[in-house]
Amino acid sequence: MIYRFTIISDETDNFIREIQIDPEDTFFDLHQAILKSVGYTADQMTSFFICDDDWEKEKEITLEAMDDNPEIDSWVMKETPLNELIEDEKQKLLYVFDYMTERCFFIELSEIITGKEIKTAKCTKKEGEAPKQTIDFQETVSNSGSLDLDESFYGDQDFDLEEFDKEGFEGFDDESDPAPSSEEEHL
Repeated sequence: MIYRFTIISDETDNFIREIQIDPEDTFFDLHQAILKSVGYTADQMTSFFICDDDWEKEKEITLEAMDDNPEIDSWVMKETPLNELIEDEKQKLLYVFDYMTERCFFIELSEIITGKEIKTAKCTKKEGEAPKQTIDFQETVSNSGSLDLDESFYGDQDFDLEEFDKEGFEGFDDESDPAPSSEEEHL
Protein backbone atom coordinates (compact mmCIF):
# COMPACT_ATOMS: atom_id res chain seq x y z
CA MET A 1 0.00 0.00 0.00
CA ILE A 2 1.14 3.55 -0.75
CA TYR A 3 -0.06 6.89 0.59
CA ARG A 4 0.05 9.75 -1.92
CA PHE A 5 0.06 13.15 -0.24
CA THR A 6 -0.56 16.43 -2.06
CA ILE A 7 1.13 19.47 -0.53
CA ILE A 8 0.24 23.10 -1.28
CA SER A 9 1.08 26.51 0.15
CA ASP A 10 -1.11 29.55 0.68
CA GLU A 11 1.95 31.74 0.01
CA THR A 12 2.73 30.56 -3.52
CA ASP A 13 -0.06 29.94 -6.03
CA ASN A 14 1.72 27.54 -8.37
CA PHE A 15 3.49 25.52 -5.64
CA ILE A 16 2.59 21.84 -5.42
CA ARG A 17 4.38 18.71 -4.29
CA GLU A 18 3.19 15.13 -4.29
CA ILE A 19 4.91 12.60 -2.09
CA GLN A 20 4.36 8.86 -2.13
CA ILE A 21 5.27 6.98 1.01
CA ASP A 22 4.63 3.68 2.76
CA PRO A 23 1.85 4.04 5.39
CA GLU A 24 4.06 2.20 7.90
CA ASP A 25 6.79 4.85 7.54
CA THR A 26 6.87 7.43 10.31
CA PHE A 27 5.92 11.08 10.32
CA PHE A 28 9.68 11.71 10.51
CA ASP A 29 10.11 9.96 7.15
CA LEU A 30 7.40 12.20 5.68
CA HIS A 31 9.06 15.24 7.29
CA GLN A 32 12.38 14.35 5.63
CA ALA A 33 10.70 13.80 2.25
CA ILE A 34 9.03 17.21 2.47
CA LEU A 35 12.29 18.94 3.40
CA LYS A 36 14.06 17.26 0.49
CA SER A 37 11.29 18.13 -1.99
CA VAL A 38 11.39 21.84 -1.11
CA GLY A 39 15.12 22.19 -0.40
CA TYR A 40 14.75 23.19 3.25
CA THR A 41 17.34 22.52 5.94
CA ALA A 42 16.59 20.24 8.89
CA ASP A 43 17.59 22.78 11.55
CA GLN A 44 14.12 24.22 12.28
CA MET A 45 11.47 23.11 14.74
CA THR A 46 8.53 21.60 12.87
CA SER A 47 5.25 19.86 13.64
CA PHE A 48 2.46 18.07 11.86
CA PHE A 49 -1.13 18.66 12.87
CA ILE A 50 -3.94 16.26 12.08
CA CYS A 51 -6.87 18.48 11.06
CA ASP A 52 -10.58 18.17 10.62
CA ASP A 53 -12.30 18.96 7.30
CA ASP A 54 -12.15 22.71 8.07
CA TRP A 55 -8.38 22.65 8.73
CA GLU A 56 -8.87 23.00 12.48
CA LYS A 57 -5.95 21.46 14.38
CA GLU A 58 -6.77 18.33 16.37
CA LYS A 59 -3.57 16.40 17.16
CA GLU A 60 0.04 17.53 17.06
CA ILE A 61 2.95 15.33 16.06
CA THR A 62 6.18 17.01 17.18
CA LEU A 63 9.74 16.66 16.02
CA GLU A 64 10.95 16.28 19.61
CA ALA A 65 9.18 14.98 22.71
CA MET A 66 7.54 17.98 24.35
CA ASP A 67 5.43 16.65 27.20
CA ASP A 68 6.42 14.19 29.92
CA ASN A 69 2.90 13.88 31.32
CA PRO A 70 1.77 10.27 30.72
CA GLU A 71 -1.89 11.28 31.01
CA ILE A 72 -1.70 13.49 27.92
CA ASP A 73 -1.53 11.88 24.48
CA SER A 74 1.55 13.05 22.64
CA TRP A 75 3.08 11.93 19.40
CA VAL A 76 6.67 12.24 18.24
CA MET A 77 7.53 12.01 14.54
CA LYS A 78 10.20 9.30 14.84
CA GLU A 79 7.92 7.07 16.95
CA THR A 80 4.61 7.48 15.11
CA PRO A 81 3.78 5.54 11.94
CA LEU A 82 1.63 7.45 9.47
CA ASN A 83 -1.11 4.80 9.53
CA GLU A 84 -1.50 5.21 13.30
CA LEU A 85 -3.15 8.61 12.81
CA ILE A 86 -4.00 8.70 9.10
CA GLU A 87 -6.36 6.13 7.62
CA ASP A 88 -8.72 7.82 5.17
CA GLU A 89 -8.36 9.49 1.81
CA LYS A 90 -8.91 13.26 1.96
CA GLN A 91 -7.46 13.36 5.51
CA LYS A 92 -6.03 16.84 6.09
CA LEU A 93 -2.79 17.80 7.82
CA LEU A 94 -0.79 20.94 8.41
CA TYR A 95 2.98 20.90 8.37
CA VAL A 96 4.28 23.91 10.30
CA PHE A 97 7.78 24.57 9.00
CA ASP A 98 8.35 28.06 10.49
CA TYR A 99 7.26 28.06 14.12
CA MET A 100 7.99 31.73 14.79
CA THR A 101 5.50 32.91 12.17
CA GLU A 102 3.20 29.85 12.07
CA ARG A 103 3.84 29.34 8.34
CA CYS A 104 2.79 25.95 7.06
CA PHE A 105 1.98 23.65 4.17
CA PHE A 106 -1.49 22.25 3.66
CA ILE A 107 -1.38 18.48 3.10
CA GLU A 108 -4.07 16.07 2.01
CA LEU A 109 -3.93 12.31 1.67
CA SER A 110 -5.10 12.43 -1.92
CA GLU A 111 -4.94 8.71 -2.67
CA ILE A 112 -4.37 5.34 -1.04
CA ILE A 113 -2.81 3.10 -3.67
CA THR A 114 -3.46 -0.56 -2.90
CA GLY A 115 -1.60 -3.52 -4.34
CA LYS A 116 1.70 -1.62 -4.64
CA GLU A 117 4.62 -1.02 -2.32
CA ILE A 118 7.31 1.61 -2.01
CA LYS A 119 10.63 1.22 -0.22
CA THR A 120 11.46 4.88 0.44
CA ALA A 121 9.42 8.04 0.22
CA LYS A 122 9.72 9.95 -3.03
CA CYS A 123 8.49 13.19 -4.52
CA THR A 124 6.47 12.29 -7.63
CA LYS A 125 5.31 15.80 -8.62
CA LYS A 126 7.17 19.06 -8.20
CA GLU A 127 5.78 22.36 -9.49
CA GLY A 128 6.62 25.92 -8.56
CA GLU A 129 9.08 27.38 -6.12
CA ALA A 130 8.68 26.69 -2.42
CA PRO A 131 8.24 29.70 -0.15
CA LYS A 132 11.33 30.73 1.83
CA GLN A 133 11.86 28.42 4.79
CA THR A 134 12.00 31.20 7.36
CA ILE A 135 11.26 34.88 7.36
CA ASP A 136 11.62 37.24 10.26
CA PHE A 137 8.60 38.54 12.12
CA GLN A 138 9.01 42.09 10.78
CA GLU A 139 8.90 40.78 7.21
CA THR A 140 5.72 38.86 8.03
CA VAL A 141 4.07 41.97 9.41
CA SER A 142 5.08 44.10 6.43
CA ASN A 143 3.96 41.44 3.91
CA SER A 144 0.61 40.75 5.51
CA GLY A 145 -0.32 44.37 5.95
CA SER A 146 -2.41 43.35 8.94
CA LEU A 147 -0.49 45.61 11.30
CA ASP A 148 -0.56 48.87 9.39
CA LEU A 149 0.56 51.21 12.15
CA ASP A 150 1.33 54.35 10.19
CA GLU A 151 0.21 57.83 11.25
CA SER A 152 -3.33 57.26 9.97
CA PHE A 153 -3.80 54.12 12.10
CA TYR A 154 -5.65 56.04 14.80
CA GLY A 155 -7.46 58.27 12.34
CA ASP A 156 -7.17 62.03 12.45
CA GLN A 157 -3.96 63.06 14.17
CA ASP A 158 -5.47 66.36 15.27
CA PHE A 159 -7.89 64.74 17.71
CA ASP A 160 -9.11 66.57 20.77
CA LEU A 161 -8.89 64.61 24.02
CA GLU A 162 -12.11 66.29 25.16
CA GLU A 163 -13.97 64.60 22.28
CA PHE A 164 -13.53 61.12 23.79
CA ASP A 165 -16.56 59.58 25.46
CA LYS A 166 -15.46 59.05 29.06
CA GLU A 167 -18.18 56.44 29.74
CA GLY A 168 -16.25 53.88 27.72
CA PHE A 169 -13.19 54.43 29.88
CA GLU A 170 -14.65 54.08 33.38
CA GLY A 171 -12.29 52.56 35.88
CA PHE A 172 -9.14 53.82 34.21
CA ASP A 173 -8.62 56.79 36.49
CA ASP A 174 -8.87 57.16 40.26
CA GLU A 175 -11.75 59.63 40.15
CA SER A 176 -14.42 57.46 38.54
CA ASP A 177 -16.01 54.40 40.11
CA PRO A 178 -15.34 51.11 38.37
CA ALA A 179 -18.20 49.71 36.33
CA PRO A 180 -20.39 47.36 38.37
CA SER A 181 -19.95 43.67 37.72
CA SER A 182 -22.80 41.78 36.10
CA GLU A 183 -23.66 40.26 39.50
CA GLU A 184 -23.92 43.72 41.10
CA GLU A 185 -26.17 44.95 38.30
CA HIS A 186 -28.70 42.20 39.00
CA LEU A 187 -28.91 42.90 42.77
